[in-house]
Amino acid sequence: MSKKHPPNNEHIDSNMIKMEVNLDDISGEWLGYVMDRLFEAGANDVFYTPIYMKKNRPGILLQLLCSNGKMEKMKDILLKETTTLGIRYYPLTVHRMERRFIKVETPWGTITVKQGVDKDGEVFQSSPEYEDCKKIAENHGIPLKQVYEAVWSRL
Repeated sequence: MSKKHPPNNEHIDSNMIKMEVNLDDISGEWLGYVMDRLFEAGANDVFYTPIYMKKNRPGILLQLLCSNGKMEKMKDILLKETTTLGIRYYPLTVHRMERRFIKVETPWGTITVKQGVDKDGEVFQSSPEYEDCKKIAENHGIPLKQVYEAVWSRL
């Protein structure tokens, strides 16, 4: 299944939904599986936060962001794959900044860098792609932070 990414130009997504459930009786292995299923179904983001629930029980707050059109699929996964008995969801607007991708040459190979660009065309954020950096670190037997340092020194 291919994941459809938002466009790279600056834009407002006004048809987004934030969904969340509190979980106090689910294993970590299940959480990883649920995260994978949600991303495969088109969630834009999935994240967990440790929380304390009633009677001071430790739990997990699972939150996800998706387009309004994916909400029913997300609800189906949450109800079938977690221990929740209810789902909270809220309409949400997301302001996405322009993104561009550049290639940076290092002594060990090329790394893709995602850059955030403001309305004046100025780069305000640069993030080397983790998978590119990880692959180079593993293939060359060097520390991951050394790969990142090489990228940062060339920006």
